[in-house]
Order: sequence, then structure tokens, then C-alpha cells
Amino acid sequence: MGKYKGFSGAGMNQKQNMNNVIKQAQKMQEEMERVQKETEAEEVEAASGGGAVKVVATGKKEIKSIKIDPDAVDPEDVETLEDLVMSAVNEAIKKADEMMSERMGAITGGINIPGLF
Repeated sequence: MGKYKGFSGAGMNQKQNMNNVIKQAQKMQEEMERVQKETEAEEVEAASGGGAVKVVATGKKEIKSIKIDPDAVDPEDVETLEDLVMSAVNEAIKKADEMMSERMGAITGGINIPGLF
């Protein structure tokens, strides 16, 4: 029975290590949830056409505002204005994604967890 005594102690260490890993994972999850909420509320701004169109979006990728310089409005060339708006919106969404990835990457140590952000 003496030879199994050491094995029992090793099993306890493994259990303690597993409990520590679980606690660390729970703490990381809580931190990620906190950072995600904070980041979703922050805003990013993108512009196109040299600032003719400006878009503000949240980290949650919701468009908060679109500003269009009156000089960019040409009734004869609506297509260019549409392209400028689309470009600025896409850039704002890209910036929101990058902001979220950076913030979450700081918590996860750069490990990309699919479906997380």
C-alpha cells in the first residue's frame, strides 16, 4: 500500500492544477465579457473622399452618424457619393473589428478563439 501513497499525492496535485486552470479560465472569461461590453460602447471614426464623408460607428458595429460635406453632393453624380458612403461605412466596421480584436487579444495573449470576436 505504501507504493500507492505517492501516486495519490500526484493525483491531488493534478486536481489542484486543474482547479487552478478552471479558475484562470473563468477569470479570463469575466475579463473578456467586461472588455467586450466596454469596447462595444466605444466609437471609431472613418472617412473617405478626403473627409467628404465621415462615419462614426460603435465597437458593436452600429453606425452612430454619417456626415456628408455639402460639396460632395452632386445631383449629376450620385454614384460617387454612394461609393464614398459605402467606403467610409466599410472602413468604420473594419476599425471596430480591429479595435475588438486588439482588446480581446490583450486578454487572450493573442490566441484567436473562433466565434469569439
